[in-house]
Amino acid sequence: MKIMVAIKRVVDYAVKIRVKPDKSGVETKNVKMSMNPFCEIALEEALRVRESGLASEVVAVSIGPVQFAETLRTGLAMGADRAIHVEAPENIYPLTIAKILKALVDVEKPGLLFLGKQAIDNDQNQTGQMVAGLLKWPQGTFASKVVLDKEKQVATVDREVDGGIETLCLDLPAVITTDLRLNQPRYATLPNIMKAKSKPIKKFTLQDLSVEIKSDLEVVEVTEPPKRKSGVILSSVDELIDKLKNEARVI
Repeated sequence: MKIMVAIKRVVDYAVKIRVKPDKSGVETKNVKMSMNPFCEIALEEALRVRESGLASEVVAVSIGPVQFAETLRTGLAMGADRAIHVEAPENIYPLTIAKILKALVDVEKPGLLFLGKQAIDNDQNQTGQMVAGLLKWPQGTFASKVVLDKEKQVATVDREVDGGIETLCLDLPAVITTDLRLNQPRYATLPNIMKAKSKPIKKFTLQDLSVEIKSDLEVVEVTEPPKRKSGVILSSVDELIDKLKNEARVI
């Protein structure tokens, strides 16, 4: 079985985000970029499935400008067998991404598609569900545990919900989006990083996949959240109740 993993290049999670002066988006020039943490978890799970003997190949896929190839190199260094780069504008929205992934699935014919549950740059949490709908495949979102049965061709997925853990049994092929507690991604070793530099990355264009970009959404303005006011130390419970009642007006 072949596994396809979608990965995204985002601003590194440790970087302090800055809004552009014109409020059109987030500043990305001269900013450290890395693989989306949820995508790292998805790739790690795919590699573990392959290492257990339940899959034969892991293919990493990324969609975006030429710089996205650097993130694919990281995926190859972690252990992916092959990489595919679809050249596209950077700011495209989930439905278009889902259409591109569907076209790649039609070409590659994987038995399982892994994605991170969301990207930390826009937190939209839509692509996995949309691509499952386009493919008409069963989906397991927010996966905290994945168990495959090769003979029965099913995947059992534990997913975290408000009331506890929900367990789903999915017929393969299927789409699975990964949550934080699924695994701890491995670090790419220096020898593997060096080997990844020489591995080929297959390139596609949107025209190759017969996908047209349409503007589904328009970002009107991006602003920073308001700065928190400094706290105060109160001398008594009565003073606290007074401030909650007359200043905060929550009681």
